[in-house]
Amino acid sequence: MIAAEQYPKVYLYRRIVQAKLFIDNNYADKINLNNISDEAYFSKFHFIRLFKSIYGKSPHQYLKYVRIEKAKELLKNKVSVSEVCFLVGFDSISSFSGLFSKVVGESPSLYLANHQETKKRISQEPLAFVPGCYAYQHGWLENSNFEEVDE
Repeated sequence: MIAAEQYPKVYLYRRIVQAKLFIDNNYADKINLNNISDEAYFSKFHFIRLFKSIYGKSPHQYLKYVRIEKAKELLKNKVSVSEVCFLVGFDSISSFSGLFSKVVGESPSLYLANHQETKKRISQEPLAFVPGCYAYQHGWLENSNFEEVDE
């Protein structure tokens, strides 16, 4: 049972979690700090402070994080860069590409190309992508069909 003095903390935490879930579910929409703080029934500044203390990011930083993570998933599924841009809630390809490059370290198109190349290499040489210690532990390296034998 929750002690009476802990109830307000739990109630506040639930409201912040509700706002986080609102971001998770509506990241592709035109949401802003007013929408998110209204969802949690807080003033903007109090909400920002509480959200950041719980999640380590401001609500805006978290929204950008969610959008970039969703963009990475879509790119891995061969969705075009321009389509991904609008699916995750950006208005312009240049702002999306700029933020994606800043966060991920490569442009969306390069990320897509690199992921496709990695998938191709995995299908050609699956054992090369298994850690050696794991392969050794399971006997995949000794007298296996996975590696070529010189005769």
